[in-house]
Amino acid sequence: MILKYLKYLLLVFCLVAGVSAVTINGNDRLFEISKNIEIFVNVFKELNKNYVDEVDPAERMRTGIDAMVNSLDPFTNYISESQVERYRITDDERFQGIGAGIVFSGERVLLSDLLDGGTAVGAGLHAGDEIISINGEIMAGKNEEEIQTMLRGIAGTPVKLDVKRNGTGLKETITVERGEVNIPNVPYAGIVSDGIAYIHLTTFTDNAGANIQKELKRLKREAADSNAIKGLILDLRYNGGGLLREAVNICNLFIPKGEEVVFTRGKLKEKDQSFKTMAIPYDLDLPIAVLINKKSASASEIVSGVIQDKDRGVIIGQRSYGKGLVQNTFELGYNNRVKITTSKYYIPSGRCIQGVEYKNGEPVDIADARRSKFKTKNGRTVLDGGGITPDYKLDAHEPSDLTNALLDQKLIFLYVNDYVINRDSVKNVDNFTFSDYDDFLSFIRKRKFEYESDGEKEINALLQKCKNDESLQTLIGKDLSAMKEKVNVEKSKAWTAHKEEIVTELEKEIVSRYFYQQGKTRIGLKRDKEVDEAIALLKDQKRYESILQKK
Repeated sequence: MILKYLKYLLLVFCLVAGVSAVTINGNDRLFEISKNIEIFVNVFKELNKNYVDEVDPAERMRTGIDAMVNSLDPFTNYISESQVERYRITDDERFQGIGAGIVFSGERVLLSDLLDGGTAVGAGLHAGDEIISINGEIMAGKNEEEIQTMLRGIAGTPVKLDVKRNGTGLKETITVERGEVNIPNVPYAGIVSDGIAYIHLTTFTDNAGANIQKELKRLKREAADSNAIKGLILDLRYNGGGLLREAVNICNLFIPKGEEVVFTRGKLKEKDQSFKTMAIPYDLDLPIAVLINKKSASASEIVSGVIQDKDRGVIIGQRSYGKGLVQNTFELGYNNRVKITTSKYYIPSGRCIQGVEYKNGEPVDIADARRSKFKTKNGRTVLDGGGITPDYKLDAHEPSDLTNALLDQKLIFLYVNDYVINRDSVKNVDNFTFSDYDDFLSFIRKRKFEYESDGEKEINALLQKCKNDESLQTLIGKDLSAMKEKVNVEKSKAWTAHKEEIVTELEKEIVSRYFYQQGKTRIGLKRDKEVDEAIALLKDQKRYESILQKK
């Protein structure tokens, strides 16, 4: 039965694919398609007939499909029937829920990351409150996906939560009405220094361009005079992209009407598109510094690339991710789908921002010598084949192993749960300073916190090998033990060496309890060295202009 189905599938596929193949590349391509599908079917036939164990056809076919699409790029994916609903929710820029996340502390499920204006906040819930049950169903043993599915639902429908209050331990039953959760794409905009505006864009969802313009108008209106804003920092760090039209709208704020921003090229020429600015710009002269890093992708790279190609501003930070691909989803029948890369994005200089090599699903930096050269409006050389290279490069700040471990184990979150119990608010976000570091260290000691640094993991792995290999033990055993002692000494110093970094994370978590994402962004600016560099550059007009001139 299975083999008859496969032969039928082969015939249909060859007929359908063959028409396209003949149209595009002639009979040679048709022959290659039919030959290799026949080989594929015969391989499965022999496996099904002769393999020692029972062969599950669905599982084997899924393995083959995944291997095929994964060999192309990380964004071409097969979506099975069981994955379709999760894909729909993930792919939708809006969803229905209560505007809160969850974290696990052992077996306890705690509310976190509440959104200002969300229904959870409106119902009086707080980060750190423990969820005992949802609609009468106990949380014990549930995973994150199961819990989030229970919290989500049609806007306007109620969800009943039995919670234990953070601090008091009192149990309450609270009914929360689900609502449409719109995560703000501009969580904060403000003046960060004399005459320098800062706007944080987290995602390219609906009205991203309009929201940036609204904030610029507000800041200008609130300034002492109409010329008070002398420069703009647009923060696109960790911004993974979103709607293409919003990337075009944001570019349109700063470049003239009628200019091409981005165009696509694919196999089907009739589907190639060009996107131009359609409106009167907001400001053609305002100096701009765009912050990017290795997590800035897709629409973020279009905006930063257009600003660079037009010599309209200076790009600061680290080379961006390198995603310049367009995907479309196609129905396969039986409620299965495939998302396929159908074309590539190109920006005004003619370059493509897409990375050309991957490792473990991530783009790999390639040498500049292997990247094609293009020219900006002023004649500056820019490169393709791997994201946007900043005009002004800064070393990336990577959190220490210690800080990452504290965040991963939710210890900063848990400490702040205790910290906020007897503190009603933070009076001034910009001037708030956490000064109870010794108290935090005491909390950590009580928790018997342990972690392994990356170097320590490697040493421990080698020590384990030495246990099973006497010759290796004789050769390097003593050296490894000495190295481990040195690592332990450095770990004990890490609490002092990384104090500022840890305090910053504590301050962000504390302020977020009262002022949500906006407060978290504001307090984070206090020790943001990349923002400081952008401020200094925008205040130095000669240096700013020299970067944008032809070299």
